[in-house]
Amino acid sequence: MAEAVAAAIRRAGNPGRAGHILSLRSARDLFVARERLAELFGAKDSSRFVFTENATAALNQAIKGILSAGDHVVTTSMEHNSVTRPLRRMEEAGVSVTVVPAGRDGAVDAKAVAAAIRETTRLVAVVHASNVSGTIQPVGEIVRAARRRGVFTLVDAAQSAGALPIDLGELPVDLLAASGHKALLGPQGTGFLYVREGVSLIPLIEGGTGSRTENDHPPDFYPDALESGTRNSVGIAGLAVSLAWLLRKGVDSVRAKETALLEILLEGMGKIPGVTVFGPRDPARRVSVVSFLVEGMDPAETGRRLEKGYGILVRAGLHCSPNSHRTLGTFPEGTVRVSPGPFTTRKEIALFLSALRKIRSPRR
Repeated sequence: MAEAVAAAIRRAGNPGRAGHILSLRSARDLFVARERLAELFGAKDSSRFVFTENATAALNQAIKGILSAGDHVVTTSMEHNSVTRPLRRMEEAGVSVTVVPAGRDGAVDAKAVAAAIRETTRLVAVVHASNVSGTIQPVGEIVRAARRRGVFTLVDAAQSAGALPIDLGELPVDLLAASGHKALLGPQGTGFLYVREGVSLIPLIEGGTGSRTENDHPPDFYPDALESGTRNSVGIAGLAVSLAWLLRKGVDSVRAKETALLEILLEGMGKIPGVTVFGPRDPARRVSVVSFLVEGMDPAETGRRLEKGYGILVRAGLHCSPNSHRTLGTFPEGTVRVSPGPFTTRKEIALFLSALRKIRSPRR
């Protein structure tokens, strides 16, 4: 991936803005990445994948592009601030919001979400997998229930895209947002919003597209309708290489490896006195994100000791999702989060568990 980014920098042009070779090569980088996204997610039309800077930009475009005053939204208590904050902004513009609380394991009841739908509900916004507890939400049930009521759905797949199999041919979600730098293994500064055909969004940003330049209004066809401004063709070239690796490896294979690592990790952490793990104990019910606390130790201190003493990098705090921590009972201090990936080894899991035992019992 890094080599692909370096190569793209050396031959980068502005995609769609000229007829010369550099512009055409960068345009092809975008096309290839879009085609691979469509293949990975089982979509027929790759043009429905709109490139963004990250999942945050994609979620803002989805939320602010579909809602208007008088609309109602159903969401959950496990959402990232990338959903919560845009919804708060829309409340100020006359949109009403219902937040369905999740259980202490971070799981939301699909029936409770469906029951919160009203006549004025226009959108159900739900995270696929929590970035705090790792909990996988029943998005299939939620999306189908909303569809039966004629309500649009938005799934935040920042933690699940590339980590869990997602087939848009089987999951009739209207809007799907994800970042490129997490389980899709691409560079930072990349992400996408999938927009199902027939869903109309008001562009969040308007400007140059390189197409229909003679008009004052942006194009009405995808992806140009939502891709004003120069795309990060260099980063997307790197994302295309990561997507090719995932397609060869198979998301099912990645998921199987991470589930096996999670089983070892959760079992080991459960045997360490004074360590509390949050979220489902069954690795099949979560993605590879594990939040925990060490008794009597501030999360930031735990993170500092793991890095300074053992070279293990974790994230401590509220993880940009304070409502998730309120749900789990870990607000305002937050937790420590460890996230094994597809390249993590069993030996590295063993080293982490050993370090955690030493941190918990430093005198031994």
